Amino acid sequence: MRRDARESAFKLIFETLFKDAEKETLDEVTSPLKKEADVKFCEDIFSAYMEHRDELESEVASYLQNFDLSRVYRVDLALIYLALTEIKYLSTPKAVAMNEAIEISKKYSTSDSKKFINGILSAIMG
Repeated sequence: MRRDARESAFKLIFETLFKDAEKETLDEVTSPLKKEADVKFCEDIFSAYMEHRDELESEVASYLQNFDLSRVYRVDLALIYLALTEIKYLSTPKAVAMNEAIEISKKYSTSDSKKFINGILSAIMG
């Protein structure tokens, strides 16, 4: 299921906010995915994120008003990066990527996070 693939990609992106993800981590995170298409989707998201990581970081930082990137809750940051990566580099429709990030935030983040994530993504995507 695509949601599971996105969730796996989110976990990988989250890990990179603390250290570089390793091949073993990629294999470990994608192993529960049942379909090869889901594994590929997860890998596509993650590789696009890694390729454009600095650009995404700069873009998000430029939209934070009176707030430093280092103070953003890492879970929320990883979800923002997930959605932006899908929208900008994988041609996922904006509404789908934003909704999926918000849905995943309900499982991994705070109750206020969905508003923050939606606000930042809406500002960036216009």
